[in-house]
Amino acid sequence: MAGFKGTREAFAQALLDMAQENDKIMFVSPDSLKAMRATKFAELHPEQYVEVGISEQNAVDTAAGLAAAGLTPFVGTYAGFLTMRACEQMRTFVAYPDLNVKFVGINSGLLGGEREGVTHQFYEDLGILSNIPNYTIFTPADAAQTYHAVKMAAEIDGPVYVRAGSGREADIYDIETPFSEDGIRILKEYGNDTLLLSSGFVLDRVLKAADILKDKGIQVTVGDVNILYGKNPQKILEAIAKTKKIVTVEDHNVNGGLGAYISKLVVENDPKYVKRMGLTTFGESGPAKELADAYGFSPENIAKTVEENLK
Repeated sequence: MAGFKGTREAFAQALLDMAQENDKIMFVSPDSLKAMRATKFAELHPEQYVEVGISEQNAVDTAAGLAAAGLTPFVGTYAGFLTMRACEQMRTFVAYPDLNVKFVGINSGLLGGEREGVTHQFYEDLGILSNIPNYTIFTPADAAQTYHAVKMAAEIDGPVYVRAGSGREADIYDIETPFSEDGIRILKEYGNDTLLLSSGFVLDRVLKAADILKDKGIQVTVGDVNILYGKNPQKILEAIAKTKKIVTVEDHNVNGGLGAYISKLVVENDPKYVKRMGLTTFGESGPAKELADAYGFSPENIAKTVEENLK
């Protein structure tokens, strides 16, 4: 396994590593080879690379055909071009027949889309796919976790969506840390004043918020929720049972993503108050860190929200 930086490079490296041992791994590109950092894959494995041009709907249909023939195709491009432009194909020609197609959507959220603005920032993708049966949804928190998420996606039978970013994500995990099959990993366990749940590339900010709160005498537990709407949420339910208040933080619209998922689990299993932090408007262009701060994802504002939620 070679070194990589960022979630796009992590995807490409995982694809390369798998293709060396498995000739059924395919990459279908809707003119996204460079965007997905996969040019080396095309050079080394030309027989496992299919280019369809700027045609996301055709890419999904092509991948569906490859999967029906027993191959394991990955389609990678901008998250919205998949989940919006090719939504019908992802629904009807992949999810409905439950085909073994894997999708990697880049530029997710404000942090992922940043300078490219609303046309290339996607904070609705999870809400769209969470309404379509048969999808497994992975939300890795950094490049290392993306690498393992992509490899795990190949092992799952059926459609999988892996949420990726721009390549500027903060590194949190060691490369040897596996992608949790439990759907959650507890990273800080200071106490049970609040269960502070993160999903995706805001995790570094949530961890800093936990330390700010600790200095104020507020003891929280931080969990990284890496699988949304999973089939076995038992470990998440165990974390929920230990606390009276929950705050969720996600670089996604407040509807359909982490906050909605946790609210569903809470209402159906262990009713208590859930405060959702996420987007309620469209974003604007700007550098990733400044943009995230402006839309409420600064560690200080996350800590403030948790503190106010306890009153």
